[in-house]
Amino acid sequence: MLRDQVVLVTENGEPTGLAEKLAAHEQGLLHLAFSVMIYRETPHGREYLLQQRAMGKYHSGGLWTNTCCSHPMQGESFEVAAKRRLNEELGIVAPLSFEMGESFCYRAELDNNLTEHELDQIIVCQVDDVSLVPNPDEVMDWRWWPQQEMSVAMGERPEQFTAWFHEVVDKIEVQLAA
Repeated sequence: MLRDQVVLVTENGEPTGLAEKLAAHEQGLLHLAFSVMIYRETPHGREYLLQQRAMGKYHSGGLWTNTCCSHPMQGESFEVAAKRRLNEELGIVAPLSFEMGESFCYRAELDNNLTEHELDQIIVCQVDDVSLVPNPDEVMDWRWWPQQEMSVAMGERPEQFTAWFHEVVDKIEVQLAA
């Protein structure tokens, strides 16, 4: 099934083939991914929509992370993949305007003897508000995190966030400051 496959790539993003998703994470194979961050500007400052991954996820269960992260299917654009996964994970169906950020390569050892080795495309989306209906198989909790509160939490308790989250936030903050 295509949903269970990831697109293998070089560090320059050149496709090299496909692999079953779990096998790619077991073997630490470099593959395409994306990280979506929905945010809003409030009178009190910027807030980010974060999700806490469901405990049943194959890795990083119970950890807080950006709004949505996943893998595009072969031949699927990042925008189409992001809309698909936002709907599947959070029930977000509202039209969204995405802004593509930079992509970056990272490798992280995870729980369950898995390795994330991804060429990760950053995608940001500003909203005033958004309706969502989280899928409990994907998301155990969600909230709007004020930027300052999130920064403090990342410094004081970094273990409550996914392995890729800190770098994603750094890239997004640079993108939004430009």
